Amino acid sequence: MNYEAVIGLEVHVQIKTQSKMFTRVAAGYGHDANTLTDPVILALPGVLPVMNKAAIDAIVKAGLLLGSEIAPVCKWDRKNYFYPDSPKNYQISQYDQPMCRGGSVEIELPGPARNIQGEHKQIPLTRIHLEEDVGKLNHGATDSLIDFNRAGTPLMEIVSEPAMHSAEEAFAFLTSLRMAMVYAGISDCDMEKGQMRCDANISIRPVGQTTLGTKVELKNLNSISFVRDGIAHEIRRQVAVLGSGGTIVQETRDYDGQTGTSQSLRSKEMAHDYRYFPDPDLMPVKVDEAWKQRLRETCPELPFEKQRRFIAHYQIPYTITSVLVPDRGLSDYFEAAVAAAGPGRAQMVGNWIANDLLRELGAAKVALADSRLTPIHVAELVKLIDSGTLLTSAAREVFAEMFATGELPGAIVDRRGLRAETNAGELEQWCRDALAGNPKSVSDFKAGKESALNAFKGPVMKASKGKANPKLVDETLRRLLAAL
Repeated sequence: MNYEAVIGLEVHVQIKTQSKMFTRVAAGYGHDANTLTDPVILALPGVLPVMNKAAIDAIVKAGLLLGSEIAPVCKWDRKNYFYPDSPKNYQISQYDQPMCRGGSVEIELPGPARNIQGEHKQIPLTRIHLEEDVGKLNHGATDSLIDFNRAGTPLMEIVSEPAMHSAEEAFAFLTSLRMAMVYAGISDCDMEKGQMRCDANISIRPVGQTTLGTKVELKNLNSISFVRDGIAHEIRRQVAVLGSGGTIVQETRDYDGQTGTSQSLRSKEMAHDYRYFPDPDLMPVKVDEAWKQRLRETCPELPFEKQRRFIAHYQIPYTITSVLVPDRGLSDYFEAAVAAAGPGRAQMVGNWIANDLLRELGAAKVALADSRLTPIHVAELVKLIDSGTLLTSAAREVFAEMFATGELPGAIVDRRGLRAETNAGELEQWCRDALAGNPKSVSDFKAGKESALNAFKGPVMKASKGKANPKLVDETLRRLLAAL
C-alpha cells in the first residue's frame, strides 16, 4: 500500500528583547548559570508578572509579516504541569485567545537542479501565540542541573496546519520562517543557542484518504537538518509498523540526530491534561488599528518578494538572487553597490558580490559588517571593467588587494599600472595581422559563424601583452571583417 505523510510543525522562536517576558531581568545567552534570574523567574511568594510591551510588538509584527489576523483582544492563560524547568509549576501562555490566527509561510521546494527555481507554495498557519520560555535541564551521568537563565524569555509558538507532505517541505518551511524572523529583527533564530526550536507532528495515511492518521510528535530536533532527517526517519518507521500489521500509537518520541534513531518518551498529552485557566494576575491585551499600523510600517520586504523584485527590476538571474536574498545585509549591500555603479551594471555587481566577495569573506572569516570593502569599492571596480579601463583578469587581483587594504580600486590600478590602454593604430594593426594569419576563420565568420570571431582575439591579446581593451578589440575586428 502507498502512504502519504501529513506533517505539522510547532516552532518556538525566542523574541530578541532586552528583558524577559514578565520581569525586567535581562534576557540573554552565554551567561554563567542562574545569573539571569530574579524573584519573578524563581516564583518566590508574593511576586507579580508585568508584561513586556516590546515582546507584544514583536509578535504583532510577526503576525503582520505572515498575513495573520491580529486579535483585537487576547488574554493570558496558565498551562499547568509539574516539571523542574518551571518553578511556578505552570507556564504563562495563550490558549483559546492567541495573539494571531491564520496566515501562511511561503516556501520554495528545490528545482530539478540547484540552479533552477523550484515550486513555490503557501503553508497555512493555525496560530501564533506568546508565552514565556522555561529553564534548561543539563543532564550529567548521575544527576541533572537546572539553569534558569532561559526561563521567562519571550517565546512565540508558531503552529502550522498539517499541510506538509514531505521532510523536504518541512525543511523549506523552517528555512523560510527563519529568514522572515531574522529579516524583521524579531529573532536571531540560532538553533544552537535554543533561539529557535521545533517539534514535528507526523502521521501517515493511505494515498487518497482524507482523514488523518494517528500522529506522533518528534522532540529534540535541534537543527533544521535534524528536523528533515527526523521526519524522514519517522515516516519510514510508521510505514514499516503498518506494513508489518502493527498500529501507530499516539506518543512523543525523542530523535537522536547523531545516530538517526528515535525512542519513545511518553504518551502524547492532550490540551485538557494541562488544565488551562485564565491567569488572574494579567489583564487582557487590546491591539487597536493605530498600534498595528505603526508596526506595519516597520515590516521589511519578505525574502521571496525581494527575490522576485531583483529578478524583474535588475534583470539578474535566479542563481545570483538565491545567494544575495537570504542575507538581508548582503542584499542591502548589493542594492547600494548597484545604485553607485549606475544603470546596466546590476548583473556584474551581483556576480562580484556573490562570488568574489563571499569567497574573500569566507577565507578571512570576516563578517560583511566588519569588512573594509564597501559597496562603493565594488561599484567603482565594475565601472572600471565596464569602461574597458581594467581587464577582468587584472580586476581579480585588484579585488583581492582592495579587500585586504580597503584602498579604492582606481588607486590600486594606477599604482600598479594595470590600466588597459593601447594605441589605436597599434590595435588596428594587431587585428589586421590576426585576420591575415587565419583566413579559414575569416571565411567562417563571413559565412555566418559568429563564434569564429574568437579565433582572432587570442592573437590580438597576445600581441598587446594582455592590455588591449576587449570591447575595442571586438569592435575593430568586426569593422575590418565587414570591409573584406
